[in-house]
Amino acid sequence: MALSMHRDSSNSSGSSKHQQQLDASKYVRYTPEQVDALERVYAECPKPSSLRRQQLIRECPILSNIEPKQIKVWFQNRRCREKQRKESSRLQTVNRKLTAMNKLLMEENDRLQNQVSHLVYENGYMRQQLHTVSSTTDTSCDSVVMSGQQQQQNPTPQHPQRDANSPAGLLAIAEETLAEFLGKATGTAVDWVQMIGMKPGPDSIGIVAVSRNCSGVAARACGLVSLEPTKVAEILKDRLSWFRDCRCLDVASAIPTGNGGTIELVYMQVYAPTTLASARDFWTLRYITSLEDGSLVICERSLTSSTGGPAGPSATCFVRSEMLPSGYLIRPCEGGGSIIHIVDHIDFDASSVPEVLRPLYESSKILAQKMTMAALRHIRQIAQETSGEVQYSGGRQPAVLRALSQRLCRGFNDAVNGFIDDGWSIMSSDGVEDVTIAINSSPSKFLGSQYNNLSMLPTFGGVLCARASMLLQNVPPALLVRFLREHRSEWADYGVDVYSAASLKASPYAVPCSKPGGFPSSQVILPLAQTVEHEEFLEVVRLEGHAFSPEDIALSRDMYLLQLCSGIDETTTGACVQLVFAPIDESFGDDAPLLPSGFRVIPLEPKSDGPATNRTLDLASALDVGHGGPRSAGEADTSNQNLRSVLTIAFQFTFENHYQESVAAMARQYVRSIVASVQRVAMAIAPSQLSSHMVPKPLPGSPEAVTLAQWICRSYSVHTGGELLQANSQAGDAVLKQLWHHSDAIMCCTVKMNASAVFTFANQAGLDMLETTLVALQDIMLEKILDEAGRKILLSEFSKIMQQGFAYLPAGVCVSSMGRPVSYEQAVAWKVLNDDDANHCLAFMFMNWSFV
Repeated sequence: MALSMHRDSSNSSGSSKHQQQLDASKYVRYTPEQVDALERVYAECPKPSSLRRQQLIRECPILSNIEPKQIKVWFQNRRCREKQRKESSRLQTVNRKLTAMNKLLMEENDRLQNQVSHLVYENGYMRQQLHTVSSTTDTSCDSVVMSGQQQQQNPTPQHPQRDANSPAGLLAIAEETLAEFLGKATGTAVDWVQMIGMKPGPDSIGIVAVSRNCSGVAARACGLVSLEPTKVAEILKDRLSWFRDCRCLDVASAIPTGNGGTIELVYMQVYAPTTLASARDFWTLRYITSLEDGSLVICERSLTSSTGGPAGPSATCFVRSEMLPSGYLIRPCEGGGSIIHIVDHIDFDASSVPEVLRPLYESSKILAQKMTMAALRHIRQIAQETSGEVQYSGGRQPAVLRALSQRLCRGFNDAVNGFIDDGWSIMSSDGVEDVTIAINSSPSKFLGSQYNNLSMLPTFGGVLCARASMLLQNVPPALLVRFLREHRSEWADYGVDVYSAASLKASPYAVPCSKPGGFPSSQVILPLAQTVEHEEFLEVVRLEGHAFSPEDIALSRDMYLLQLCSGIDETTTGACVQLVFAPIDESFGDDAPLLPSGFRVIPLEPKSDGPATNRTLDLASALDVGHGGPRSAGEADTSNQNLRSVLTIAFQFTFENHYQESVAAMARQYVRSIVASVQRVAMAIAPSQLSSHMVPKPLPGSPEAVTLAQWICRSYSVHTGGELLQANSQAGDAVLKQLWHHSDAIMCCTVKMNASAVFTFANQAGLDMLETTLVALQDIMLEKILDEAGRKILLSEFSKIMQQGFAYLPAGVCVSSMGRPVSYEQAVAWKVLNDDDANHCLAFMFMNWSFV
């Protein structure tokens, strides 16, 4: 029953007033009918207005004996109870998480203590052996050697004789796999090292570790999720839904075991990450069972000649790799949810790839990011979607948005790999092997039946893909992809975008109608969804075009791209960074046809013995260079700064039968122009502390640049009385060269009434500080790079600059075009005068700048 205090503030005389005060000291008891009526109103409006409360009394006769003020108090109490209930529920959830995390950390601590004890024992044993060997005679050594030879001649069999093809033999392999997996997941079978930045906590992804000094590469993760073990097991078994590099996974056979488990023989194919490596496949035994404590286990290992078992299928263009005992341990958590242990241990046969690419297959960090952490993130994502914690825009369900992301990744992987069984074939080159052109004449096989509206056209020829790979040096992958995402005009051609978008229509354009330089366009990014940890973004990009003349109006329409951007967090270690997009209609459906193109950058583990490559290279040419190639004279040792990564580019286009050669020539030239743009951007955004030994950016060699350099230096001398450059620099080219290589960031911007100040020139240090290029410099406004304090100081000093000619600005912080904070110790601003002593622009020099 609900109770409430009833008070009356009306003025009465004598005994009636005294009686009302007595009544006010009593609780008012609400009937169940009254409570139901109030609860119905509360469900519609938790905080009704005074008019609404009075209307409620009139509409509900059962509330006629309750005063409006008392109803107001009831709603206040009801809101308070609701708030307390939610807070109590939240605290209980946090308490369950902390309890489970505490249990997990205590188990991890016990495992580490066991590992320490094991190492101490091994250390003592080795000391004893060394002492024994040093004190023995030569005769005893000979006896030890002879004993060892006898043991080698009569080795002890690792496994008892068994028929590995029978159910009993497969069960024996499964039980061995289970024991080895549990030793890696909760024991000391592998020497695990925690990844940097992976701090445990109730809201973190979990504890992530990578292997050290073991065969192959291995990664391990432990985490908490709010899903039941059976649901978690169902998600993890569906590897296609969360492992983006998985091309196919087929269960060849399933055998039930007597203990209630299941043995499955599984064949899996995995995409190659770049164009210059072969894809991998696996033939494994997967064992699904439960332990005595109620935990679920899914463990897996490859079936090889050493383990025994039936032989798996073979496929051309694939390299058979070995999965060492791996899997998932899913334990129920008190109060609901699960504790998950994930172990991935794989031997990718790195010796089968060129040496420059071997770090892709020898890095446990890359395996952790692409497989181990991907599984844990996917489960956490589904758990938060199930609980309603994730909000999405656009009215699309989370499963639909995940499917769109999966289709973009899968389509891009198909383009990069170009499998023969998908219908791809390689076209002959034009004599230069930097760009590969592949043709697929049966696109409906890999694009899906939804693409049949084009493949049914009589002139439709298929899909063409132009792809290339590059080796990047000293360029942060996340920073490069962020730049490509936010500055599309730096590398994209509007006319080619128009041609790609036209493929969605019933009658696509026959030939690409691109002009040199394209049409001016701008982009607007509209977010669709993002993952819980913000490591992946799904968005719609609107490209707004503008025509030069009336005949260009047909090519200047707005276009739309569905775009997936992942891995652009610079703090993530070893992550693959991608920017994949596909043209779509303005009102695209959930099953809209997608033809993805884009970029993928994968970091390579730095090697101290690698060659110091000081520029962005074509990866194909790097394959011909030996690992120990000669180094140039006087070349500094850059082993601590040898940040390398592999960039893969793939662009897809539809074509009509009679225009195949024209589209191929266009695609080849377009990808080459993109490669050149990426090389220019890569050198522009390379951090200054890493780019001191890189090839300098090309000087702007126009006469206007030479003249502007002279005006900048002369004006600085006239206003400040000091010299910007060395006094012996008289020739115009020498002035420009010294200004270009000046250690401080020097830049100029326009000064116009009622218009924003836009940058027009910057030297090499200025471009590094702004993280841009000369072409994109004109898109940057002065007010965008200065923080609020810097804008106020400049505004207060502006009149002094215009009257006196210059002003010194104190130390501060500005922001680069990529959003990174940059600190400087001092800045100078001065007027730049032309030959007629008229104001031409405003120059700035930022001294001793560095990224924060």
